Amino acid sequence: MARWIAALAGLALVAIPAVANETRSSRLLVWIFNLEGTLDLAAAITLATVYNAAPYMGPAYWIPAFWVPALLVTHYITFVILLKHGRRQPGNL
Repeated sequence: MARWIAALAGLALVAIPAVANETRSSRLLVWIFNLEGTLDLAAAITLATVYNAAPYMGPAYWIPAFWVPALLVTHYITFVILLKHGRRQPGNL
């Protein structure tokens, strides 16, 4: 699991400058990052539900209560933008 998180963080660190510099690979990198991030959130939600993590969260309950829905909405919006502007050239988002 730690390698998965490190890979996702590394991908974000590669995708951010690619988007900022409008490289050809930026759209692909954002697609991969967004898919991997969405799968990671789905896995976290599934595991928390299967193992009934809520009673053990303590004061960290705000993470699934606020950040997970916010991240799901962010990923959704990113998918909408990628699909809507999928055929445009870099720099024309």
